[in-house]
Amino acid sequence: MTKSTFPLKKRILCIIPTVMETLTLTVLGSGTGIPSLARSSSSIMIEIEGELLLFDVGPGTMRRLLESGITIDRISYLFISHLHPDHTGEFVSLLFAGKYSGMEKRRTPLTIIGAKGLVNFYNGLRRVYGKWIEMAANALVIHEMDKEKRDFMEFDSFDVTTMPMDHIESSIGFRVVLPDGRSLVYTGDTDYCENAVELSRDTDILVCEAAFPDEMKVEGHLTPSLSGKIATESKAGVLVLTHFYPECMGVDIEAQCRDTYKGDLILAEDLMQIELFPGGVMKRMTP
Repeated sequence: MTKSTFPLKKRILCIIPTVMETLTLTVLGSGTGIPSLARSSSSIMIEIEGELLLFDVGPGTMRRLLESGITIDRISYLFISHLHPDHTGEFVSLLFAGKYSGMEKRRTPLTIIGAKGLVNFYNGLRRVYGKWIEMAANALVIHEMDKEKRDFMEFDSFDVTTMPMDHIESSIGFRVVLPDGRSLVYTGDTDYCENAVELSRDTDILVCEAAFPDEMKVEGHLTPSLSGKIATESKAGVLVLTHFYPECMGVDIEAQCRDTYKGDLILAEDLMQIELFPGGVMKRMTP
């Protein structure tokens, strides 16, 4: 590791304990780089003990954050799964807006985590935009994770494990683990691979792409049945499918996934929230 500076009805699955600490997942973008009023480009947010973790920052992310009641200065961590524009397209805008919205006044820096090559990516953007995206001293920290094998980082309220995914060279998936052992996996873009299964082993929530219907398989991406296969083989608790291309509209994505997966299934939509409680108790809701 190198360091540098489709619809879901509201329902409750079971009774919720009185005292709890929750992990809240908000889907900010369940779509792709193809413009859509309903689905922004890839992004999810996790809240853990008041800390906000942003995973990918595709076009439309900041608007979805505001619609969720979150201002950008509250984001503590940004995890980038890979460098395609539909996952990083609003990175520059996030940095630029942060210079004029109080981000520089934060007490802790914005920490960005991605695969090796992220620093070069950021420096390339700096050569284009210069001071417009340069943060104040110590306001930005970048951590690069190994893109060839498993890697690990420990933070105050969670740990992160990464593994390479089968998409492009910079692609890694993330497993976030809380001190009590609860976990969430975000694959980013990937094809079926053993690393996706291993990273997702026994996770409580698996957020997994299902970009195209089964009959339109594209190299480097999953279909609903392949995503279901990963969830079944890894024994994931809940499978959340996301990253839907327009070709998925009008197709019974759930039925295709059910060919290989019989567990709890959620088809993501923008601004959906999923809460994970101690003991694996879950609540689903739409805002």
